[in-house]
Amino acid sequence: MADNAAVAATKIRGMPASAAAVALDEVVVAFRLARGGVYTAVERATLHVADGEFVAIVGPTGCGKSTLLNVTAGLLTPGAGGVNIFGEPLAAINRQAGYLFQADALFPWKTAVENVAIGLETTGTSTRDARAHAQAWLKRVGLDAFADRYPHMLSGGQRKRIGLAQVLICDPKILLMDEPFGPLDAQTRQIMGNLLLDLWTADRKAVLFVTHDLEEAIALSDRVVIMSAGPAARIIGDWRVPLTRPRDISEVKLDPVFHELHREIWHRLKAEVIKGYAQSQGA
Repeated sequence: MADNAAVAATKIRGMPASAAAVALDEVVVAFRLARGGVYTAVERATLHVADGEFVAIVGPTGCGKSTLLNVTAGLLTPGAGGVNIFGEPLAAINRQAGYLFQADALFPWKTAVENVAIGLETTGTSTRDARAHAQAWLKRVGLDAFADRYPHMLSGGQRKRIGLAQVLICDPKILLMDEPFGPLDAQTRQIMGNLLLDLWTADRKAVLFVTHDLEEAIALSDRVVIMSAGPAARIIGDWRVPLTRPRDISEVKLDPVFHELHREIWHRLKAEVIKGYAQSQGA
């Protein structure tokens, strides 16, 4: 793991922007405060994600992890730096990305199959065809028997499965995930993680996955990127995960390589987490 430590201490791994599904180069994001002044959320962040690569971003609360996702989605325009998607500058909403949020984005008055189908219907697919595709996706996520259920009739894990199908049915080339399993209990998170890996293995999209859970980040990803505490948060480490695929989350956590990598990353991350917590308490 010595090479990973060297990378964390010096330059973040990258690749030419033209070869990346996502290329953030020297990105700066700042916000004007209501009482005057400017708050710099992210300072000179550089991150390249290859097509088909699964990258997890970990860092303290408020460090700008979600901000980087919003920049990649085209929901935020950086004050400085470049954003390229498959070699092309991003100037508006990123139509090649699907976004799965922490909170459910399901319509309470629509059934499971209707919620999954809506993404296709809004792009002009007939209701009949959209529903047929949605039913197939519900089967892929293990919920084909729940097609006529409304969100309030489903568990948190079931709603997350529907949300995942809702995003993937539109076949985005990039998947952005902002703590999607955060509200779930530990057992359900593990089930959802394995489901995500199965779906991703079948059709490898570029993934940017934000989480507070370092174990989850290592178990799922090809690379783990860590950010410093804000303000002016920076990317301060980038580790490649040398665990073979396919993976089962419960089994991979028993691997000595997993534990060695966890210790190494936590050694770098711990001080930032403590700093972020102190700032949140007004210290």
